[in-house]
Amino acid sequence: MAADVLCLRPEVDFTRVGVTPPAGLNIVYRRPDDPTLAAFIKESRALVIPAVGGRLSGAFFENSQVKLVQVTGAGVDRLDEAAMKKLGIAVANVPGGSNSAVAEYAVGCAIVLLRRLTWSDAEIREANYVSFRGRMVSDNLPGLEGLSVGVIGLGTIGFAVAEAFHRFGCRIVYHDPAPRDEAARIGARALALDELLKTADVVTVHVPLLPHTRSMIGARQLTMMKPGAVLIQASRGGIVNEVALAAHLNSGHLGGAAVDVFATEPPDTDNPLFALEGEAARRVLFTPHVAGVTRQASATLFREAWANIERVLVKGEAPLNRVY
Repeated sequence: MAADVLCLRPEVDFTRVGVTPPAGLNIVYRRPDDPTLAAFIKESRALVIPAVGGRLSGAFFENSQVKLVQVTGAGVDRLDEAAMKKLGIAVANVPGGSNSAVAEYAVGCAIVLLRRLTWSDAEIREANYVSFRGRMVSDNLPGLEGLSVGVIGLGTIGFAVAEAFHRFGCRIVYHDPAPRDEAARIGARALALDELLKTADVVTVHVPLLPHTRSMIGARQLTMMKPGAVLIQASRGGIVNEVALAAHLNSGHLGGAAVDVFATEPPDTDNPLFALEGEAARRVLFTPHVAGVTRQASATLFREAWANIERVLVKGEAPLNRVY
């Protein structure tokens, strides 16, 4: 049963993007719900996991041979940080591999929401071509050029998103506890969160899920946003309060929202965002946690993840991008 690496992604995930795991390692692939999972973890030297999925209890790793948990993405919130530190198991991620994909997603969603592209598609299918075209023209809908875009979290991904909007002629403001020198290169200004929300035409969220970021964007913060502004939530579920977001879409205060991540995934059927009707429903765009998922991004993430596994297990070197 012992394996060098237990991988909780199917092998085809790697082969279909042209990535080959290191030769010479015994790699076992298992589903996260496999009943033998706990036993395989105990006997494996390393674990490869997707960034998205259910929590992995620290109990899985007690008395195990695991030296490294390698995440094939940036987020490490599936793991129990305190337990991993106590057990001395290294946890590494792949930062930046999905930068371009998330930036494309954020810009694309902003355009779709601001210009009501999916909304107009639905209206045309309901034979409302003439009336809705008239409404779109009379509402004087904006494009991106010259708008103010507020980036919450100017880390590796947040900065890539900011750069993408900058290329479309947007003015960038950002909120981050650790301002970055690179921000000056695109003329980005640091603002307090409240000021950013009052200023931005587009607000895009790119912070990790931590105790102090949970419900970071709630009713008070959404009320501060400019009437007609759009929100892009492509970070982690739980950072934006979904009840409050539904209320602000229902009231017409927000121009729209793109929601890629949910507090519970898959989202519960009673999620308040799914109960929106009429125009409120037209203002929201749902995607299934795929903002950072493209063929190109996956190839980069997988290649770097396996290179780190090889670095530790074959070469005996310390892992790169160790989070804790």
